[in-house]
Amino acid sequence: MRRVLAALAFLVLAAAPARAQPLVADLSSHLIAITAGFAGTELLLFGATEGEGDVVVLVRGPEGETAVRRKARVAGIWLNTEELRFSGVPAYYRVAASRPLSEFLTPALRQRHQIGSDFLRLAPMREANSEAVQAFRAGLIRNKERAQLYEPEPGRVTFLGPRLFRTRIFFPANVPTGAYTVEVLLIRNGQVAAAQSTPMFVSKVGIGAEIYDFAHTHAAWYGILAVLIAVFAGWAAGAVFRKS
Repeated sequence: MRRVLAALAFLVLAAAPARAQPLVADLSSHLIAITAGFAGTELLLFGATEGEGDVVVLVRGPEGETAVRRKARVAGIWLNTEELRFSGVPAYYRVAASRPLSEFLTPALRQRHQIGSDFLRLAPMREANSEAVQAFRAGLIRNKERAQLYEPEPGRVTFLGPRLFRTRIFFPANVPTGAYTVEVLLIRNGQVAAAQSTPMFVSKVGIGAEIYDFAHTHAAWYGILAVLIAVFAGWAAGAVFRKS
């Protein structure tokens, strides 16, 4: 049913409103509900443009501080010996485009709109030389890519005819909860001709959400209950084995 509604909305975007606006876009859903069996999902972004141009889609998750640690071998044991924290780090980041970015975007434009992980404005939270900052920054991006929260290569925006476009956005099972921003840019002659920003949310629902909220709002009671449940489970298992 969701795909049918998305297809209908896609047809609506192809009609008159696109004549009044150079860019119109929307998502198949503005909420990703994480349940106990959540294994990742995809959303469909669809839209239409008035006239020619390239389309870039940027998806950013909630921003915060992230620590990057460097390990070294000390007395035969691998230990964290250095740490650098960055602020303004998107927990999730994706880019999709209708063509390779280097073919129609200048480095200055990519820097201004943070198009591509190399152009994210990640601010170190203490002074460090440029080589160290670059090394820790590269490590941060590698860690995010390994967790499937960043994508090494841009996704593909597909045009269906001269005006209609679409792309799929993948969210892995470990996608962080919070508010997200989906930004769509229409690029003409190396400049942003139009832009549209759409919010979306990732939220836990069901019993998993209730346990998560309880654990964060009543941490002490959650810890006590966890210990009691573990003790009871151990006692019950022992009683079963003694009877057998």
